[in-house]
Order: sequence, then structure tokens, then C-alpha cells
Amino acid sequence: MVQLHRDYPDFVKMDTQVIVIGPENAASFRKYWLKKGFPFIGLPDPEHKVLKLYGQEVKLFKFGRMPAQMLIDKSQVLRYVHYGHSMADIPSHEEIMRLIH
Repeated sequence: MVQLHRDYPDFVKMDTQVIVIGPENAASFRKYWLKKGFPFIGLPDPEHKVLKLYGQEVKLFKFGRMPAQMLIDKSQVLRYVHYGHSMADIPSHEEIMRLIH
């Protein structure tokens, strides 16, 4: 999320909303969110409903929920999805910016 936080002004310039969905309960998620001061939207998903809806993986031996990045356009059409195989497996800023164009 450090990358999202750092790159957030670029998303704003491109009229792109960033939404992060986390596995924690609402109270824990809110506490973490406020502590970090993230400028984008964060939603807790303790029952993993969104995870199941989009097929995101959970690997217990790799610290739980694997990262996933999705781009959904303003018509609510899923245009891109990347399922990470590790916590470090996330698309680069440049790749995401190209996809948004």
C-alpha cells in the first residue's frame, strides 16, 4: 500500500478512484487506516465476500490473502486483473498507468 499511497496523486490526476479491501474486521481496519493516514478508500472484508467474488487467493503459509489489483471502469466493467503469487508480486506503477489510459 506504500506504492498506492505514494502514487495516489497520479491516480487523482487520471480521475481514478483507489479502493483497498482488507481482510480485517471493521474496528481493526479503521484503526490501521487512521494510523497510516491513507487518502484513498479502504473497506474491511472480514467475511471474505469480495475475496470470493473475485477469486482472490488465500495462502496461509504466505501470510494470508495474496495481493490482487483490479481495474474496473466507470461502467463497472472489470478491465484488468492481476493476482499476485507473493506479497511482492504487484504490477509496477508504469504498467497500471498505461492500463488506465
